[in-house]
Amino acid sequence: MCGICGVISQYPLTAELREQVDQMNRSLHHRGPDGEGSFQDRHTALAMRRLSIIDLNSGWQPLYNENRSLVLIANGEIYNFVELRFQLEQRGHRFQTRSDCETILHLYEEYGVDCVLHLRGMFAFALWDSQCQQLLLVRDRMGEKPLYLYEQQDVIFFTSELKSLLQTGLVPFRLDPVAVDLYFHYQFVPEPLTPIKGVRKLDAGHLLQISVDPWRISERCYWSLEAAPPLQGDPVTLIAAELATISRLIVRSDVPVGVALSGGVDSSAIAALAQRSYPGTIHAFSVGYPGYPLCDERAEAQALARQLGVPLHTVELTTDAMVGFFPDLIKWRDDPIADISGYGYYAVSQLARQHNVPVLLMGHGGDELFWGYPSVRQAAIESNQKAALYRYGWRALPFYLQPTLPTRRTPRALAGWAKSGFGLRTGLERFHRHRKSPANQLVFYDLETDFQQARRDMQLIYVPDFTTSLNGSRAVDLFTVEQPWTQIDSLITVLISNLYLRENGITQGDRLSMACSVELRLPFVDYRLAEIVIGLRKAQPDHQLPPKAWLKAALCEVLPASVLNRPKRGFAPPINEWYRALFAAYGSQLNGGYLVQSSVLEPAAACDLARGPHPQGVVTPLSFKALVLEIWCREMQLVGR
Repeated sequence: MCGICGVISQYPLTAELREQVDQMNRSLHHRGPDGEGSFQDRHTALAMRRLSIIDLNSGWQPLYNENRSLVLIANGEIYNFVELRFQLEQRGHRFQTRSDCETILHLYEEYGVDCVLHLRGMFAFALWDSQCQQLLLVRDRMGEKPLYLYEQQDVIFFTSELKSLLQTGLVPFRLDPVAVDLYFHYQFVPEPLTPIKGVRKLDAGHLLQISVDPWRISERCYWSLEAAPPLQGDPVTLIAAELATISRLIVRSDVPVGVALSGGVDSSAIAALAQRSYPGTIHAFSVGYPGYPLCDERAEAQALARQLGVPLHTVELTTDAMVGFFPDLIKWRDDPIADISGYGYYAVSQLARQHNVPVLLMGHGGDELFWGYPSVRQAAIESNQKAALYRYGWRALPFYLQPTLPTRRTPRALAGWAKSGFGLRTGLERFHRHRKSPANQLVFYDLETDFQQARRDMQLIYVPDFTTSLNGSRAVDLFTVEQPWTQIDSLITVLISNLYLRENGITQGDRLSMACSVELRLPFVDYRLAEIVIGLRKAQPDHQLPPKAWLKAALCEVLPASVLNRPKRGFAPPINEWYRALFAAYGSQLNGGYLVQSSVLEPAAACDLARGPHPQGVVTPLSFKALVLEIWCREMQLVGR
């Protein structure tokens, strides 16, 4: 695990370009405090910082092949490196280190750019082929490891973090209006966009080839989750087998491994699976809050840790500490992400590092792959209804008028259900709503109250010229798919994985763990597991089953029923208390702040947002999104000075 950066130029590198790469590398120190490495050629300069995880003594980068014609810097872990190494040695390749990443070089010798098809893990790498005078940039399939790009006419910079690019001073700090508008709708900026004009991410599952002579740039997608073929078989058996495989691969490490543990199914499953596969003592880490409020899960985490025989370390997050650290938290996340729970991810990573555990497992991905969010299941139900409406017109009305019990069976929910005519009135209203909406617009993020608030209010908050600069871009375009829709279950899963999972969960997980010099590993994000789930879902839709039905059945021999049936809570903080404290401390920065001075927000609207309004039913209000973006702009401007 490390941070990587570099430059490639059509013309011979200048001293200034080399110095800018050195600057980027220095700013990545937190991603790799154990050492650094660099390589320079006539047209390219590569640099990296190392966090030593595998092959502590000899796995230093850059790595070279036998005749040193290939040069590699890589960020991440290749989980199947043991199996790959055995196959490559059988073919006559000779390894110089025990590094997992050296397998990439020898795979390239065998398969060229198709080497990526053999890798299982999380990675972003740059491979310089001196004989072909070509640089290959690659990002892993699910987007766990980042790679930012800044392209000029004859020069391309790349780096693991946006901050390192801004620190060089070569990128003008100008907000991208489309990215900002998407942020206010989604609470993050969907890739490949970034908030900064001219800077983008290499998309997940993509590779970029840059040739020097002649200067040629080509990019292609080498993998996509939606392309997974239909898969027949028993979901429980196949998922359980793949979980066993990835839990065995993902604990490979020459340093201690820990697990972030809450009381929910996902983190509990990761802890139990890792404990079975890890050869040593795996440590668990959890967060809590003063006074043990309802959102505190330390008691549940302690009960499971005791049952597994795993040491548990906890930290209590106070409101004052969170407020004091908030600007740094926003800066460390690299991208603006309006997730109030982010401080918990940072704190649990910091706790692991304090106990000399530099590898941490988390349960991200379980909710997205296995219908853990009620709104996503509802999106699948309604999109199927809308597909029938598109196909049959008014004859689809019976699909909407089928009485269905509410997802939550509380007395209040059941009373509301009965009041609505046992769901019939709701179905009729939905039928008319779907008829009025664009035919090709899936029912998806527009179900979220946060998204609805942004659609309703942003045009009143933006400066008119800012609205004009959007050039007709719409946030709903990201889930607009031409009819007819097929295999809607898998389509919705792909969308939530590519959006919320990647940009909210994976992105802040990577940045906040690396801020503490901790490597984060996400077993549920393994691409083979994701392919199996999508393949099964294409063959047998499962959104009508209870939440996480396949996953829970696959874990029935791993976790007790008391854990499997426990409601999900995760690292949820005392939200209302934190919001009040944050706006008391920082809300005034919105008054005449950067977003006003940059003609994004109307001054009067910014004053209203500065008071921190939080409408009922909204999880992440526009006021909090604006506050996060305001502080992000201020912090990132300071980085670039």
